[in-house]
Amino acid sequence: MAPLQSSQPWVEKYRPKQVKDVAHQDEVVRVLTNTLETTNCPHMLFYGPPGTGKTTTALAIAHQLYGPELYKSRVLELNASDDRGINVVRTKIKNFAAVAVGSARHGGYPCPPYKIIILDEADSMTEDAQNALRRTMETYSKVTRFFFICNYISRIIEPLASRCAKFRFKPLTEEIMNNRILYICNEEGINLDSEVWINILYFSCMFN
Repeated sequence: MAPLQSSQPWVEKYRPKQVKDVAHQDEVVRVLTNTLETTNCPHMLFYGPPGTGKTTTALAIAHQLYGPELYKSRVLELNASDDRGINVVRTKIKNFAAVAVGSARHGGYPCPPYKIIILDEADSMTEDAQNALRRTMETYSKVTRFFFICNYISRIIEPLASRCAKFRFKPLTEEIMNNRILYICNEEGINLDSEVWINILYFSCMFN
């Protein structure tokens, strides 16, 4: 009987699990690797084209800090294109941000004494919501760090952006994408004909 195939999407299966494995963002990786050694993360703003590793990097930081057991209680992930209004800031975000946590190594992970809120597509948030979020950041900065992820930094209000360490993600080169496709094909034991390969690269470049 043939072995059961994993139902996990490849985008998750092959997502880098550690910051050091994020491709083609050498300066970002260097700075964040040093930050992880101190575990004292500031608020962060990741910006750049889609598909360049912004969300992957934010998730990797959180996983490296808390590990699998504490991740769910210490990290709140929101897609701001869905949860974009001021009510989300006043309820879900504020309630999570307000709770203090202790500091103790757990399972070999540093587990610093703060939580993390990851806001993907933060440039979709309304201006009112961003202003409310700024006040929440000011109030709970000792117990909660915010990671903002966006394509267009110009859509983030200055009072919010100025409170964050900013990291620009560069577009991926065709060589980087080629190498990644080849790696996945080798791991999965599949061969792609040239037309399929070209189409994958074409659509990858469209969103990069």
